[in-house]
Amino acid sequence: MVKKNSCVFISGTGTNLKALIQNSRRYNFPITIKLIISNKKEAKGINLAKRFSIPFVIINTKKTNYENQLIKILNDKDISIICLAGYMKILSKNFISNFKGKIINIHPSLLPKYKGTNTFSRILKNKEKKTGCTVHYVNEKLDSGKIILKKSFEISNNENINSLKKKTQKMEHIAFSEAITRIFLQY
Repeated sequence: MVKKNSCVFISGTGTNLKALIQNSRRYNFPITIKLIISNKKEAKGINLAKRFSIPFVIINTKKTNYENQLIKILNDKDISIICLAGYMKILSKNFISNFKGKIINIHPSLLPKYKGTNTFSRILKNKEKKTGCTVHYVNEKLDSGKIILKKSFEISNNENINSLKKKTQKMEHIAFSEAITRIFLQY
């Protein structure tokens, strides 16, 4: 199997990144992670890049031309798919148009419900009966791209933000890789 080159964008601990790295090491998984990008130098996910010897770049999003530099880096690495795994920075229309149909994101709710941040508190506040995660293509509108797949679970009565987050992340670790496999099995 010829694997596609991928890049994973992170901002935090990298739990989804870890699952993607582990799956990318399987011979029948359709991607190989060629690069990890973080907008935060203190992101714990950078340690995973170091541990698994994956090149990484920390970008300064305050610089005016950072996206042009990023586009060049991604093109030089021949990246076929960009995975946003807890990347907490909005991408510009210019960036998205350069990689149209090649950027996917995982979101901790059943989209179109609860786009954006503070998802778990809003889910609990509205007394939802079920939740889950959604993997979708990225377009110019926040959390509004075409859905690749959703996974859901029932919310128990004693749920809190931390327990909801743990259950959702556990499901995300499976869903992200399933979505990537689904994308490349279409070809």
